[in-house]
Amino acid sequence: RRVVLKTPEATCRRASEVLLKTLTFIRNLPSFYHLPWEDQLVLIQQNWAPLFVLGMAQEGVDFDLREISGPSLLKKILLNQSLTASNELGTSSLGASLAEVQKMKNLLWKFWDLDISAKEYAYLKGIILFNSGCHVLKCLPYVQTLQQEAQRALMEFIATMFNRNLGRFAWILQLIASLQDIDRDAIEELFFRPILGEATLNV
Repeated sequence: RRVVLKTPEATCRRASEVLLKTLTFIRNLPSFYHLPWEDQLVLIQQNWAPLFVLGMAQEGVDFDLREISGPSLLKKILLNQSLTASNELGTSSLGASLAEVQKMKNLLWKFWDLDISAKEYAYLKGIILFNSGCHVLKCLPYVQTLQQEAQRALMEFIATMFNRNLGRFAWILQLIASLQDIDRDAIEELFFRPILGEATLNV
């Protein structure tokens, strides 16, 4: 089952604003610019999707969906449209996977249920951006240190503000791990295909 946005103009505009705010956040991190440009590129390529979904959560961007149906195999045959030709058109007219989008919406609601503060979101962005799982990094030990510092800062903040409720800390980290499972192609298809056309965010 495939879906598209019910109100693409308004939602895509908000999604673009979230992406811009995310890039601004990264641009304002001095520690990020201490990394070689190759490492900066890898971290953005690997982590833009979870950072974007986290930004959607922080900005409270919800969205409604409309299910679409692709042309049937019989219709393609009757119209003399080969499967190869239709595949070459890409998925621009076929929407995003409902299962993947629903996974994203479920995660957004979990973040909203936790009522995460702006400071927690900032630490979470640091944890996601400085992803030590990117083993091709030239400065991997430095990135690992930055991620550990962000995790420690988040834990200390939660301990102070939530009466040492480390269950909250564990739950938030679990949500972050789930963000890594979000399909970036589904994000691009749903929020940016109407703007980008055949261009791609996945460089």
